[in-house]
This record gives sequence, structure tokens and C-alpha cells, in this order.
Amino acid sequence: MSARTNKPHEVVERALELSRADGCVVIADERSTANLRWAGNALTTNGVTRGRTLTVIATVDGREGASSGVVSRSAVTADELEPLVRAAEAAARGAGPAEDGRPLVTDVPESPDFTDAPAETSSAVFADFAPTLGESFARARAGGRELYGFANHELVSSYLGTSTGLRLRHDQPNGTLELNAKSPDRTRSAWAGRSTRDFKDVDPAAMDAELAVRLGWAERRVELPAGRYETLLPPTAVADLLIYQMWSSAARDAAEGRTVFSKPGGGTRIGERLSELPLTLRSDPNEPGLESAPFVLAHASGDDASVFDNGLPLRATDWIREGELRHLSTTRHSAGLTGLPVTPSIGNLVLDGGEDRSLEEMVAATERGLLLTCLWYIREVDPATLLLTGLTRDGVYLVEGGEVVGEVNNFRFNESPVDLLGRAVEAGRTEKTLPREWSDWFTRAAMPALRVPDFNMSSVSQGV
Repeated sequence: MSARTNKPHEVVERALELSRADGCVVIADERSTANLRWAGNALTTNGVTRGRTLTVIATVDGREGASSGVVSRSAVTADELEPLVRAAEAAARGAGPAEDGRPLVTDVPESPDFTDAPAETSSAVFADFAPTLGESFARARAGGRELYGFANHELVSSYLGTSTGLRLRHDQPNGTLELNAKSPDRTRSAWAGRSTRDFKDVDPAAMDAELAVRLGWAERRVELPAGRYETLLPPTAVADLLIYQMWSSAARDAAEGRTVFSKPGGGTRIGERLSELPLTLRSDPNEPGLESAPFVLAHASGDDASVFDNGLPLRATDWIREGELRHLSTTRHSAGLTGLPVTPSIGNLVLDGGEDRSLEEMVAATERGLLLTCLWYIREVDPATLLLTGLTRDGVYLVEGGEVVGEVNNFRFNESPVDLLGRAVEAGRTEKTLPREWSDWFTRAAMPALRVPDFNMSSVSQGV
């Protein structure tokens, strides 16, 4: 692409100029990543990547409504820009009327930095983190354990332009740190993860110390059968379950009787109490430390997103307020179908309203129960109840008399996050956490630990 049109905002403008459709939305995503990987207490690889993805959404007005065509491509050159626009237009003309068709969004103030260069990350993001990691390697080696893991930092600058005059831009930093500690014979393993915007608020030394304690717990092995156990779910496990719940909370699906949020006889369960605890599940694009896009960025239409809503401002939304279901996710189209407010999905999730008690304090108050590390391989069994199944991983510990007394075998679980909220008897302190299962798709979460008196460990698993 020539220097004249190589800047992302210029690419957006040029694509809009080329458009012959009735409406056009262009999204340029500039992505840069930096990463470190290590194994056996030594760095193995590091790297930096950069790339651009251009998405063109053409809309064509028809007698029966507007249709849309969406085409996304990476590394688009100047010669490929017009064919990309024409491909989106051809896709729109070849499609039937879009069910979610609406006039494109208007009257949103332009982002003041729309014409600025994209933000970029680099290996410099690890300048303070890397030396501390090296010290952790030495400490782990001296302590007879091996550290494995990776650190990844990504910065995406998204430029959104529309034929209705919108010119919006959002910079999204996203960092993940995952650390595994293993005994030299590989029979014991423990995991810890963190989510971060800039790697200034993560401490690998503290994580290594936490993992050392967990490996010590695992020196004693206790075999337990399947069954229902009082269980402490740490924030990462709570996040994985509630993110899946959020992904399953489209208002239209609920109104049509297809989800756990459907009301018997018709309608949705909005207004029903889901938890006796005063829990509030919410999203806010301006949540400190978890900031996300303040407007809709939809690269495709689906149950909870519409390309016609691109640029629509997002506001803080309580999905559950003090235990009561208040909102389900809607587009402008599904809001019209259901008669509910327009409440699009937002890129973070917070559960609060619990006590200011740490997970360690919750363990100390446990007479007998299980302490989980994390969940993985989560899959849906029944959408009508949102029954999920999955496995525990990297440490399930037995608590007796307020102390961890050993590691037990892993389990397969069968649980619905909606049911868990209703059965939880205690919520601890809300803290920023990294969902392990969904960290490739969703990282901005803050959750408390939950105490569930009868978590269903449906079978014993041989997983690690």
C-alpha cells in the first residue's frame, strides 16, 4: 500500500471513498504483540509481531429491507483495497434482507485521536518484568521446582469509519501471564495466571511463592470418589463459568424459549432473583484496570452483535443486581423484538457484592471441603439449563479444619453457573483475575471466590 494511504485512518477513508453501496462500515485493526516463553527455569523464545486486518461491511437497501455483506482480509495492499470493497458489495447484493438490518449509527462525536498513529507494543513492555522473572528462575531452581509458562502482550488499535460520518478509534491493551510449576519428576503441577494491561502490576516472584506452597500441598496424595463436595471456587474458575453464562445470555434466545433465561410460558426471567447473596454481575467499558471499547465494534452479526450497530455508544450495565436478573444482551434489532432496552455486550465482566474476605481466609473458615485451582475443557451439555461439563486441572486440594492437608485426584464436573449463583453461600473479595479456559478470547474479568456447599464432581478424572 502506498505511503499516501498506509496510515490506518487513511485506509478507512479510502475504502469509504471507493464504496458504491448504500451504506458502508470500515474497521481497520492494527495489532502488535510481544511475547516471552520459558521452560525448565530458562527463557526459550521471544518475539514481536505486527499486522493489520481490514473489515468492510457493505449495506444495500432493498424493497424488503437492508442486506449486508462482510469481508475481512489481512495485509491488504493498495491494489487489493478496491477488490475488497467490491467483494463486500457483491456479498451484500447476493444476500437476502438482513434480519438485523437497521439504519447505520449516526451522531457520535469523532474520537480526537482518530488520525493519530496506532499504538504499538514492543519487548520494552517486559523491561521490569523480565529481570524479576529471571530471579524467580533462580529461586525455583534452588527450591527444586521447574517453571514453565509464557507472557503475552497485545495492543490493538481499532479505527472505525462509516458512511454516516462516524470516525471512532479505540486502543485495547491486553496482557496475559501464565506460570506452571512442576516437581522434577513431573508428578506434581500447579498453575497461576494473571491478566494485565502493561505488566507493571504482575509479580512473578509472588506467583512462584504461591506455586511452591501448592507443590508442597501435593506431596500428600488423597484419593476421593466422585460426589458432591463443599467446594471453594477461586476467582479464575468463577470467571470461566460466568463468561460462558454471559455468552449464553442473548435476550432474543431467551425470549424464544431456548435458554436458561427463558421464562416458562414465554418471555424472559428478567426480574427474577437468581441468588440469595447480594451479588451484582456487571460490565462497564470504563472499569478501572479493565477498560474496554466504549462503543460497539462488530465484525460480524450474531445472537448478541449486529454489524448495523457499529459505533453505538456503550454504557455501564448491571446484568444481575444484588441477586436479581436485570438485563440480557440485546442489539437494536433484538431489543425491538423483545421490548427490552438496548444493552449490547461489553468487553469485560465483574462480579461483586461479596465480603472482603480473601481466599486464604475462606480456606481457614472451612471445616472440610475442596479447594480448586482452575477449570478447563468446559463444554455445554444442555442450553435449557446451561449445564456445563469440564475438568479440574493443576491441583485440587483437600481442606480439613481450616488447613490444606493434601492434593486429591482431578474430577469431571457437571454444573450450571446459574444454579451455582443460586446455591453459593459465600462470596469473597472481588479481584482481577485471568480466566484460564477462555483467556484466548476474554481476559478482562474481576471475580470473587465462591463457596458452594454441594459442587457436583460427577466422576473421577485422570487429568493433571
